[in-house]
Amino acid sequence: KSGEGKEFTITLLLCIFIGVLGVHRFYTGHIGIGVVQLLTFGVFGIWTIIDLIMIVMGNFKDSNGNPLVKK
Repeated sequence: KSGEGKEFTITLLLCIFIGVLGVHRFYTGHIGIGVVQLLTFGVFGIWTIIDLIMIVMGNFKDSNGNPLVKK
């Protein structure tokens, strides 16, 4: 399953509950952006809301460019 993206539900829940810490970015392999979100509290929540919208709309991808997988 190396060509398969990370789970949609896990990414969504991480973003909702601890998104300001960038944990959903770490989970999907976006380590650099995750660190920036961690240090800026998701740029005071704005970046987190944008990520949440992208996840729900199906436009969020993992670090390999794979779409999130609904299991």
